[in-house]
Amino acid sequence: MSLPDFLKVHLSPDTRYFTAGRFILESGEHLDEVTVAYRSWGNVANATHRAILICHALTGSADVESWWPGLVGPGGAFDPARDYIVCTNILGGCYGTTGPVSRRPGSSARYRADFPRISVRDMVHLQRRLLDHLGVRKLELVTGPSLGGMQALEWAALYPDRVTSIVPIGVGGKHSAWCIGMSEAQRAAIYADADWNDGYYSDDRPPRQGLAAARMMAVCSYRSWSSFQRRFGREECADGEYQVQSYLRHQGQKINDRFDANCYVRLTQAMNDFDLSRGRGNYIDVLEGICQRALIVSVSSDILYPAHEQALLAKHLPNARYEILESDYGHDGFLVQTGELSKLITEFRRSAGAGFETQHAAA
Repeated sequence: MSLPDFLKVHLSPDTRYFTAGRFILESGEHLDEVTVAYRSWGNVANATHRAILICHALTGSADVESWWPGLVGPGGAFDPARDYIVCTNILGGCYGTTGPVSRRPGSSARYRADFPRISVRDMVHLQRRLLDHLGVRKLELVTGPSLGGMQALEWAALYPDRVTSIVPIGVGGKHSAWCIGMSEAQRAAIYADADWNDGYYSDDRPPRQGLAAARMMAVCSYRSWSSFQRRFGREECADGEYQVQSYLRHQGQKINDRFDANCYVRLTQAMNDFDLSRGRGNYIDVLEGICQRALIVSVSSDILYPAHEQALLAKHLPNARYEILESDYGHDGFLVQTGELSKLITEFRRSAGAGFETQHAAA
């Protein structure tokens, strides 16, 4: 997988690759050659009863330890000593799986803005191909936050016979007007960048100010009023700017150093289109037809995906349990308070039956 140099440094040496061949998208368009970058933990022999799929959020990767510390490992919700755990970089991402930064088959040119629009369902179908390749026929649990939670919900709807339980975190069953508006403003910032030129730019000069501005907007929606007030207040830096301004500029620079503008565009468009009921019927009826055991988790101060969205899921999913992660950190609470989140998932798994309790106690 030939990535731009600024992205290569973010790939774990433990990343593995699966070539899935030709892949037909939900839209009817196709990709002639698709590669999936993924990580796995534990012995594949455990996959028969204890296979776990973790799905990452918007700018995440297959390297779960880097963005969800404490969830995978001894004492975490998922332990490689007992579980077989898989996480893929999603279709359209920029950490090894085919996306806008990938080179076209047989060419040195990258897709860039010509990469077709994709859906969350496309991401799930491609993950299923990888799991088939790995010999994983049944998933004990699929989980993820935000965009990862969308994938978990779609797994339950698309492959009900292959998924026993799901844990979607900080997400609703369809993207709201509020979220669509937020991401539209972020894409507008990217499109306004002087280096954008309709998505065609050289590797050494990608859009930087536009993507940085998009990320600054996003970070504001990922946190809460109280978290910003507590952390920054009206404190000033030595140069006279406010600390919160410096923090947001730092976040903008970080995203420039590790992500791609076209990937950001395509993934946020896929999130816009997310609706479990699309093409399936009435929204409530669709929810009531998803029968897997589910742990639905809200973050109490989340302004992007407010708790009432998850409460609605829990009300209508027939076998759902609802928990609120009490956090002052906003949407990002699931990335910050990982210890509490790990306990919620561990208890949910333990409640599934004595088999987990026995193995957990013996570990």
